[in-house]
Amino acid sequence: MSMESLSILPQITITRSLLSEKTRTRTPFKRTPPKFLELPRGPSESKYLFRRRLCLSNGNGEIRRIPHALGDRDGVIIVDHGSRRKESNLMLNEFVAMFREKTGYPIVEPAHMELAEPSIRDAFVSCIQQGADRVIVSPFFLFPGRHWHQDIPSLAAEAAKEHPDVSYIVTAPLGLHDLLVDVVNDRIKHCLNHVAGDADECAACAGTSKCRLY
Repeated sequence: MSMESLSILPQITITRSLLSEKTRTRTPFKRTPPKFLELPRGPSESKYLFRRRLCLSNGNGEIRRIPHALGDRDGVIIVDHGSRRKESNLMLNEFVAMFREKTGYPIVEPAHMELAEPSIRDAFVSCIQQGADRVIVSPFFLFPGRHWHQDIPSLAAEAAKEHPDVSYIVTAPLGLHDLLVDVVNDRIKHCLNHVAGDADECAACAGTSKCRLY
């Protein structure tokens, strides 16, 4: 008669107990996980879906920081398209204030790609004046269109020419992310509640009277 007990951990430990009428022996041994237990390393169903990075525990219940997190000498520029409508541009300022408060990053500046100020160059200079030696340009755009492929990198490179000792990066746009599903769903529900008279206009629609049934 034989019994097998399995424990699936980073390595699989299998202990076999062999019983006979006269003897009982225990033979522990280890082997690597079978192929079907390995996490996929290739692209997911959509190549545009961002993989989430795991925050690993250090064993004491605390979260270990990822090695390339932002520091006090990093400046963040959140750049949108820019608008001729003043109210739209002011909303970026509000978002930057929210972002700064929630993340705790000390140097965060707004910028507009065109049509309004501050420009990417203005924001770049402001970050450096506050002590940044690396600048992260984060496009506040949904998908990677021409502005992300060409315009923003070109404007960032132009701004960086005047500061050769400062490194910079243009990060990915928002793209496809699970949390965006929640944001869109929240917007839909809020607008329907507003139409039903159960909620005020949100900050995006305030004063426009656009959120109504036609």
